[in-house]
Formats: sequence, C-alpha cells, structure tokens
Amino acid sequence: MSKERVLTRMEQEWKAFLDSFAGLTDSILMESGAVGHWSIRDVLAHIASWEEEALKVLPLILEGKPIPRYTRYGGIDAFNAQEQERKRHLRLELVKDELLATHQRLLEFLIEIPDSMFSSKSRFAKRLRLDTYNHYREHAHQINKWRADR
Repeated sequence: MSKERVLTRMEQEWKAFLDSFAGLTDSILMESGAVGHWSIRDVLAHIASWEEEALKVLPLILEGKPIPRYTRYGGIDAFNAQEQERKRHLRLELVKDELLATHQRLLEFLIEIPDSMFSSKSRFAKRLRLDTYNHYREHAHQINKWRADR
C-alpha cells in the first residue's frame, strides 16, 4: 500500500472513530460501560496512549532497533490498565485535547517518512496499522454498537 493510501485510510478510520461519539454530551462520554467497563472518555485516553506508543516505537523500527515488549508490563492488558490509571485524573477536555494533539503529531511524523516504509509487508506498516486505523475501527464499532443498544 502506498503512503498516500495509508494516510487516506487512517483519516477515513479516524473520522469514523470521531463520528462514533459525535454529538454525545459530556455526561454520556463519562458513563462507564460503553466498551467493557470503560467510558468513551476512557476509550479516547486509550487511543491517545496507543498513538503515543506509535510515536515511540515507529522511530525504533525505522532505525532497525528492537521494540520494547509489553511483557515488561505484564502484557498488553496490563499496559492498557497502567495507561488508564496514569490518565484517570485527567478531565474530559484534557483527554480530548490530548487525543487530537497526539493524532496531529503522529500525522506530522508520518508525512516525513519515506514511501517505502508503507509497504504492507514492512514492520513499520504493520505496527502503524495496529496502533492506528485498525484500532480506530475496532473502537468505533464498539461505541456505535453501544449507542445502538442504549
């Protein structure tokens, strides 16, 4: 897949993710149980955490360095729990701001990456796909289902 197609796909899935909670009041965004026991606010913090991870890990991949294993946290679920705890005190507005700012930083980073790194078989592209557009889609579906079932 070309860089242009990857970035287009990312933005399509990003928009669908943002649309999944568009129009909901702040009190609804704070209700637990939207995705498992998480509120939508928690999901926003979660997506921002994984984009932060992408900004840490993708440069290591570009440099051919090993990437950190999540076993050091006790696995991905433990990492997610640790990140949720780290962001638990953040107000909703700050979580939203962090989400948008982190996404913008990631896009700015990706613009500078050579097209060859976006080949669907590259380690870089696989990690990008997991941390971004596949992840956005997963949580957008969960939020949309929660909204439909309410």
